[in-house]
Amino acid sequence: MDKYIDKMIDNRWFMKVVAIVLALLLFDYVNDGKDDTAVNVPQEQESETITDVQVKSYYDTESLVVTGVPETVTLTFTGPKTHIQQVKTQRNFEVYVNLSDAKIGTQRVPIEIKDVSDRLEVIIDPPFANVSVQEKMTKSFNIEAEYNSTLLATGYIAEVPQVDPKKVVVTGARDVIEKISYVKATVDIKDPINDTVTKEAKILVLDRELNKLNVVVQPQIVNVTIPVKASSKTVPIKVIEKGTAPNGVTIETIDLETNQATIVADEAILKETESVRVELDVSKIEEDTVFTLPVIISEGIVEVNPKTIKVSVTVNKEEDVTLSNLPIRTEGLSDKYEITFKDPKNAAVNLLISGSSKIVRQVKPTDFILNIDLSDIGEGEHDVKINVNGPDNINWKLAKETAKITITEKEEL
Repeated sequence: MDKYIDKMIDNRWFMKVVAIVLALLLFDYVNDGKDDTAVNVPQEQESETITDVQVKSYYDTESLVVTGVPETVTLTFTGPKTHIQQVKTQRNFEVYVNLSDAKIGTQRVPIEIKDVSDRLEVIIDPPFANVSVQEKMTKSFNIEAEYNSTLLATGYIAEVPQVDPKKVVVTGARDVIEKISYVKATVDIKDPINDTVTKEAKILVLDRELNKLNVVVQPQIVNVTIPVKASSKTVPIKVIEKGTAPNGVTIETIDLETNQATIVADEAILKETESVRVELDVSKIEEDTVFTLPVIISEGIVEVNPKTIKVSVTVNKEEDVTLSNLPIRTEGLSDKYEITFKDPKNAAVNLLISGSSKIVRQVKPTDFILNIDLSDIGEGEHDVKINVNGPDNINWKLAKETAKITITEKEEL
């Protein structure tokens, strides 16, 4: 037997098998020791809270609308320190609500988490969500534009605002869509409005009580144009003369560059306003002159166009001229009488004429006829009125208003 054992020991293959068996036994022993150490020496435990963790929702987004799922939750992790550190840095977990099998209506569902180590305890706050699952509905609505109309500058009016695009598409739960009463585009304007303005405006979807509704709007922003124009009226311009022209000066014509002006004011003021005016001081006008005068407006009118106009004034200066020795004619004297002038002896008087220098300088003595009417006068001395006929556009005055005459009967031959 001993010889047999010795022979086996001397066999090289036998020794290799024994070495392998011993190595396996040693490896098993070492691992057993480690496992015992891990079991007998517990790892350090700690807790960590992570806030504002997003919550995902899984449901049929094509045909359903879900509300009531919180946007974020707070998670508290408890477990080995190494696992806590890993979850803090990697954050490869997911918090979700599974509504894949949810039915239409209101229900309480758990908020769940996945992709977290089994060695960690997790507390979700809140742990549940009260959700409403409704049928999704999409509908098109006209947009109503609105703005603060009190910002319109005085004298300006606005026409109906124009919205581009005119309609929006609203998507939401059927019961919410059915509550929609107003779809508004509110224009944010702070300064006075005195011209057409175009601005972007955000769409607001409201119910009858003007509460904002939770819906999806496409597009969310539209362009609103508010056409603004002046509240205006065209009225005549009147000339108001101030003062009195100097002696010897006559205002012949006053011509305006334009006879009308456009005024801007509130509608009520426009209805009351019939004209505007320029004021012309004639007291210092002695020759033809062109003035630039402001157009004067009454209270309440905010703008006038034109603001100034040219006023052309032509004048005539009066001139006095004496026409000397104009003959006095006799009319109506019977053939049996003869006349003798005692005053004026030469049967002629001077005539003082006055008027526009342009006219007076063109007058001739022959333009005047002086006469006395003797139709009803008999013999004797008489004072007879001297009559004058002349041009209508000048004034005149006789040096003598009457003639002293003597009428006698002719001697028979």
